[in-house]
Amino acid sequence: MNTYATRTRNARPEPFAVRVGIAERLGLAHMDWPLTVAAFALIAFSVFVLGEATQNDIPGDPHYYLERQAIYATIGIVGMVLMTRIDYSRFRELRVGIYTFLCASVTLVFFFGFAARGSRRSFELPFFSFQPSELGKLLLVLALAGFVIDGARRGSAVQRTVRYLCLGLAPAGLVFLQPDLGTSLVYVVATLAVMYFGGVAWTHFAVIGGALAAFVAVVLVVAPAAGVPLLKGYQEERLTSFLSPHEHEGGAGYQQNQSKIATGSGQWTGRGDKATQTRLDFVPERHTDFIFAVIGERYGFMGAAFVLSLYALLFWRALRITTLSKNAYGTLVAGGIAVALLFQTFVNVGMNLGIMPITGIPLPLMSYGGSSVLATFLAIGVLQSINVQAHLSQRGRFAW
Repeated sequence: MNTYATRTRNARPEPFAVRVGIAERLGLAHMDWPLTVAAFALIAFSVFVLGEATQNDIPGDPHYYLERQAIYATIGIVGMVLMTRIDYSRFRELRVGIYTFLCASVTLVFFFGFAARGSRRSFELPFFSFQPSELGKLLLVLALAGFVIDGARRGSAVQRTVRYLCLGLAPAGLVFLQPDLGTSLVYVVATLAVMYFGGVAWTHFAVIGGALAAFVAVVLVVAPAAGVPLLKGYQEERLTSFLSPHEHEGGAGYQQNQSKIATGSGQWTGRGDKATQTRLDFVPERHTDFIFAVIGERYGFMGAAFVLSLYALLFWRALRITTLSKNAYGTLVAGGIAVALLFQTFVNVGMNLGIMPITGIPLPLMSYGGSSVLATFLAIGVLQSINVQAHLSQRGRFAW
């Protein structure tokens, strides 16, 4: 009897041990679950909203956007889990290769990409179009963080700052020439974020800020006045029309005006299926850049607040991971990813509300698009890897 009781007591923990072992092998045991929940909730809500708002967009295929976004989400989640299992520190060793691939991929678009709406940004693949500049947001952070860590003792502080800027602005310039102003701005912000977490002096940022202000003045005022415009006509109108949207109601300011009308008409709880602004094509890009207007009109303030609360949770957890990283490289990577996602969300929501210019920046995990969804999930996977490695290092264990 005693032997049987002993065997029984010893056998009880086995199911739990098996579950822990499976979680360890899948890389799930030390994931940041609030971050995971926020990401899953955002993509699930995106699929739901797209299904409700785009039923009449493709004749004969009412679930066109819903099905494809669900497929992109599934692939992205698999990519996130796989990325979680990789020790992110290995990317530091591959920084030169990553940076080379980044620059090469955004350059090849000029030669092999397909043209759409006056720009070349994507490669046409059998099942979807792939936009290298979206994945480049993550690649730039991974590579630049490695360069900052390994170049921390090389040259003077000014020389290091100039070197980091050149490394970040080179791919940003290539993306700008596609032309893709919005994504190039994300590259610039990600570069500055990595530099900030890398310890660049605030005086250097003050000089950079002044230089950026001068650059904006040249691009928007001096160059056009001299007859040498640096932006496409529609880009310049988008950047300036939000300052006086009523003067551009039929042109560059049309979408933004309609977006504000749609968002405001949702009031507290939304209009549901009576959401005429977004359902009847008054907001043309409602499945991509202006999906937040769909949320505002269909689900009102409560729906918009719910989505923004999920983003707040995502950003909080991402910034928290910067403080947990086992090394400085992880801190720089997590900080760059967090700030890049925050910037994209702020600009997209701002242009839906009329307080920011239209730059074509998608809303992470909400806007329709395979490249954006996949790149965002991979970035979240890197954040999860940093979190996992931090917990494993605290326990004195090696990552696999």
